[in-house]
Amino acid sequence: MAVKKGNMVRAIREKLENSIEAKASDSRFPAYLFDSQGEIVDIKGDYALVKFGKVATPNIWLKLEQLEEFK
Repeated sequence: MAVKKGNMVRAIREKLENSIEAKASDSRFPAYLFDSQGEIVDIKGDYALVKFGKVATPNIWLKLEQLEEFK
């Protein structure tokens, strides 16, 4: 997926739940990662910093392959 700063995205459940990141930490991901839109605020290498603005949560770094455009 070719994304850029400002794109609205959401996480892909299958790719995030089976990732090395999920195995390294708490794998109980909140529903808003998959159900609401987040804005890409920064990109570094293979990762994007995503801000989910409808809920009071910290920004989260996710791999680009774990994101899809929010439609």
